[in-house]
Amino acid sequence: MANVGLQFQASAGDADPQSRPLLLLGQLHHLHRVPWSHVRGKLQPRVTEELWQAALATLNPNPTDSCPLYLNYATVAALPSRVSRHNSPSAAHFITRLVRTCLPPGTQRCILMVCEQSDVFASACALARAFPLFTHRSGASRRSEKRTVAVEFFLVGQDNGPVEVSTLQCLANATEGVRLAARIVDTPCNEMNTDIFLEEINKVGKELGITPTVIRDEELKTRGFGGIYGVGKAALHPPALAVLSHTPDGATQTIAWVGKGIVYDTGGLSIKGKTTMPGMKRDCGGAAAILGAFRAAIKQGFKDNLHAVFCLAENAVGPNATRPDDIHLLYSGKTVEINNTDAEGRLVLADGVAYACKDLGADIILDMATLTGAQGIATGKYHAAVLTNNAEWEAACVKAGRQCGDLVHPLVYCPELHFSEFTSAVADMKNSVADRDNSPSSCAGLFIASHIGFDWPGVWVHLDIAAPVHAGERATGFGVALLLALFGRASEDPLLNLVSPLGCEPDLQEGDVGRDSKRRRLV
Repeated sequence: MANVGLQFQASAGDADPQSRPLLLLGQLHHLHRVPWSHVRGKLQPRVTEELWQAALATLNPNPTDSCPLYLNYATVAALPSRVSRHNSPSAAHFITRLVRTCLPPGTQRCILMVCEQSDVFASACALARAFPLFTHRSGASRRSEKRTVAVEFFLVGQDNGPVEVSTLQCLANATEGVRLAARIVDTPCNEMNTDIFLEEINKVGKELGITPTVIRDEELKTRGFGGIYGVGKAALHPPALAVLSHTPDGATQTIAWVGKGIVYDTGGLSIKGKTTMPGMKRDCGGAAAILGAFRAAIKQGFKDNLHAVFCLAENAVGPNATRPDDIHLLYSGKTVEINNTDAEGRLVLADGVAYACKDLGADIILDMATLTGAQGIATGKYHAAVLTNNAEWEAACVKAGRQCGDLVHPLVYCPELHFSEFTSAVADMKNSVADRDNSPSSCAGLFIASHIGFDWPGVWVHLDIAAPVHAGERATGFGVALLLALFGRASEDPLLNLVSPLGCEPDLQEGDVGRDSKRRRLV
C-alpha cells in the first residue's frame, strides 16, 4: 500500500477489469440506483448485466457484505444500510475496512464510490486511510513500480450531477493531508525525531510560501517556555515550538491550532512499562494532524488568520530529565509542580495555548492531542473526546465529526468541580490529578485551559484523539478531516462549506452570556 497514488477523477474511464481491477462500493440501496450503462464499460467483457444484477441481489449487508464479480479482478461491496446517531452517515469506518479487504491487487486499479453528495468528503478521507504511506518492509523497497488507484464518485439522491473539478482538487488536498499525518505518526522516533519533524514543517511552509517561526532548545528556557523545555530537555534532539502563520488580507479573526508533538513518550522518570511503551511513536498525532490539515486548508483558500502551533519534544530518560517534585515556570506565568513526568502532553500544550493567546492574539484556540489513555475508555476507539468552554462549539465538533467521518463525543466541562484535582501546596498547580477515577480526560484538558484562564472570553476547544489516532498497528490520520470540516466556513471551498456545521453569527448559548460574540464567530 505504501507506494500507491490516489487519483480522484470525474470519470475513471472504461477498462477490462482483468487489466484494471475494480471495486464498486456503496450502500446497497445506492448501488441499485447505478445504471448498467454507467458500469458496463468498467466490467465488460468479464461481467454481464445479468451477473451484475444477480450479485446485487445476493448482497445482504450486516453490517457489510461483498460479492466477487469476476475472480479477484472485480468486486462489489455494500456498506451498512443504516447507522446510529453517533456514527457518520457515510459509514466511513466501514469504507476503510472494505477497501483494505476487497480491493483487488494490481498496479492500476479503480474504485467506484457510490454515495450522496453530502458523503463525498467523508468517503474520500476514509478511502485515503486504507493506503498508508510508511513502510520499511524489504519487499516494498524492491518494488519500484508506481501503483495508482483511480477513484470515481457516482452521486445519487439530490445534487447527483457530475463531481466538479474544484471538488476533486479539494479531495486530493484533504486526502494528501490525511496520508501525511498518518505517515508521520507511523514513522518511528529513530527517524521522526524533533529535527525531522521540523523538516516536515519546513517542507509544508516552503510549499505554501510561509517561513516557520522556530523557538528551540535553550531559547525555550530563556523565553519562559518551561513546559516544552522541561519535557524535552533530556533528549538527544532538543525540543522546539514551531509556528506556521497564514495571514491573508481581509481576515476578520485569528484562529490557532495547537498540536501536541511528542515524537516519543517513554514516560520520563515516571517510566512506562514494557507493554505500554510500544506505540508511543504515535504521541505526535495531534501535531501531525494539524500539519496535514493546515496544508490542505491553506491550499483550499482559508480566509482568516490561521496559526499552526507545534509543541515538539521527546519525553526521554537521562541525567537532565525532569524529576517528580521539580517545579517549572510555564509561559503563562504559572508554576507547576511535577508529580508525574508521564503527564507531559498537557505541559507542552499549556505553553502552546498561552503563546497562541499572548503572542498570536487568537480569538479561537483549538488544541489537539493524544493526551490520555483514559480517552479510549471515556469515548472509545472511534470517537475523539471534545472539551470546550463553548456549548455551540461542542455541538459543532460532534456534527463536524459525523459529516467528515472523524467521530467526536463530548466530555464533561466543569472546572469548578474538577480543577481542584491539581491542587499543590507549593506551586500554582500539580500536573497530574489526585484522583484518577474522577474524569481524568476532562481534568487533563482543564489543565491546558487553565493556562489561558477559565474566564478567557474567546473560544477554546480541546480534542483528545489518543485512541482514534490509530487502528491496530496503523495510523489513521485522524483529525485532518475533522479540522477541515469544523473550520470549513472559513474556507473559500464550496465542499468544505458544505460539510461545515458552523454559520456566520452563532446565537449565544446558555453559559456564554457576557462573551464577545465577535470572538465566537467563525466567518
